[in-house]
Amino acid sequence: MAVAHVHFDPLGGVAGDMFLAALLDAFPEHAEGTFAAMRAAGLPDRWQTRLLRHDDGILSGHRVLIEAPADEPDASPGHFREIRESLRAAPLRPAVRDRAIAIFAELARAEARVHGVPVEEVHFHELADWDSVADVVGAACLIEALGAQSFSSAPLPQGSGRIATAHGALPVPAPATALLLEGLAVFDDGIPGERVTPTGAAILRHLAVRPQLPSGAWRLAGTGIGFGSRRLPGISNALRALAYEPAATGRVDDRVAVIAFEVDDQSPEELALGLDALRALDGVLDVIQLPAFGKKGRLATQVQVLARPERLDEAIARCFAETTTIGLRWRIEARAVLAREQIALATRDGQLVVKRVARPDGARTAKAEIEPLRTAPGGHAGRSKRRRDAEAQALEKERDDRRE
Repeated sequence: MAVAHVHFDPLGGVAGDMFLAALLDAFPEHAEGTFAAMRAAGLPDRWQTRLLRHDDGILSGHRVLIEAPADEPDASPGHFREIRESLRAAPLRPAVRDRAIAIFAELARAEARVHGVPVEEVHFHELADWDSVADVVGAACLIEALGAQSFSSAPLPQGSGRIATAHGALPVPAPATALLLEGLAVFDDGIPGERVTPTGAAILRHLAVRPQLPSGAWRLAGTGIGFGSRRLPGISNALRALAYEPAATGRVDDRVAVIAFEVDDQSPEELALGLDALRALDGVLDVIQLPAFGKKGRLATQVQVLARPERLDEAIARCFAETTTIGLRWRIEARAVLAREQIALATRDGQLVVKRVARPDGARTAKAEIEPLRTAPGGHAGRSKRRRDAEAQALEKERDDRRE
């Protein structure tokens, strides 16, 4: 199923385990892969991971339990740099690893501002136990598995009161959580306590959630309800997820970050290598270069980078690192895209990746990625034939899937 957008209703609030439970309630087929990613990130074998049916007398859904053995304490809290290096060394899919690190980086930046220390020196107290690491890695795995292009959330319950932390009693929302929630809609429903955890806030921040479903025609493809561990008075402590796919028009409206700059003092060879490195960055959608004339008629290269809004900072940093530009422009633009999915096909020439697209008139098209064919024998004519064969095979496979 091609999920294009996910909307969250934080009835009880948002926490890492509630995020996992809501999406796994809607898409239980991803449970095995999600728990496997947690193990790959280092979750000890003796820890239990379970997806459990739950009914609080009002609603029914699922809970995610990540439990240590009774005789084994949680892992000691660690520094952000230690968690980052551990994830880099873990046998995770690169996209999942990068998302998990990006979520922890959101937390680290907020904690650094609160405590006045460099990001590299941030020491997680309540957030470095194995269950928190598993929540973040599991969330990254699910986000990648669903492939949604955008996310939104209804206003978040702010909560009230105080919570006990390693730094003493702190107000709700906790200072780091409050920083992560900047720019998001919140409200007070009169129920005290911590309603949005730092992990939950970091995930929403990473996803760059908007306040509502994007414009356009949609079809509700799945719903899920994920419960937290607390009991709230008169209301379910649950997070609801609504997953949408494009309606028959095949169109999806979302946002894209556009970065633009000019280079006139870098050799073509070096610039080509730098732009290849930009294209390889997770979250960068495309890199375009055009000839331009700068001051004094000097020949220059204009570069335009399209990136996911949540990866804007990383894309800007890579632009400065890989090119000689000393200034750039960026903006967030609305865009309309057609629903698409990538499938891997086993052919006699090896595994090929094909992109299938739903057109507004109901037609389907397929395009095989050229890179796997780059070194294939047979020259241009042979590559073209293999590409056409793979595209026809992808469309035939889709027709077979529909008949089933």
